[in-house]
Amino acid sequence: MRQKVLFIAAASVLLLAFLVGAWVYKSGKSDAPASQADPAKRIALPDQKHLVRMHAPTLGRPDAAVQIVEFLDPACGACRVFYPRVKSILDANPDDVRLVLRFAPFHRGVDEVVAVLNAASRQGKFWPALEALLNSQAQWAPNHTARVELVWKHLEGLDLDFEQLRTDMASPEIRRSIAQDIADVRALQITKTPTFFVNGQPLPSFGYEQLKNLVDEALRASGR
Repeated sequence: MRQKVLFIAAASVLLLAFLVGAWVYKSGKSDAPASQADPAKRIALPDQKHLVRMHAPTLGRPDAAVQIVEFLDPACGACRVFYPRVKSILDANPDDVRLVLRFAPFHRGVDEVVAVLNAASRQGKFWPALEALLNSQAQWAPNHTARVELVWKHLEGLDLDFEQLRTDMASPEIRRSIAQDIADVRALQITKTPTFFVNGQPLPSFGYEQLKNLVDEALRASGR
């Protein structure tokens, strides 16, 4: 009988120790910071120097509260679809949102098309030229391969000096700007287009609603 009582007492002590240990372990887990509990939710901010360069085309006020940086490939179908949606965000917030455009020339041959667009910028026609080429993308980029010789007819009517355009395409400054874009794409580990950053913050996931929500959050944070 005495041995039975001792056995029951020992078992009770072990059970109590187990319950206390389980409670301490559970409490420790619930008190862990969210960043430790789910590291996949943390989004590392990029090195800001790779986002904006002096040669990058811009739309909007320089002092805008919100800055969208878009890395775009002119031969990218998703970029063509997204462009008017991005413009709609700017049109809805003309004083508060600015767009900075960078190039990620992933498609074969598209670096020459980027050179055309940069040369058009020297004549003050970058944005009309970009829109003309996005709208005619299927004609000059068949099978996802850019063919620069097919772009010229789609730029007619923009009052461009084509002889000067061809000369500027080969200029060292334009070639350096393309090389800088490519270097920044690699530094930021961008692998697809379009890729967006809003006030230096990458999108948590790809999509127009995600972009709009991040812009709206940045506008609210600015008080505008």
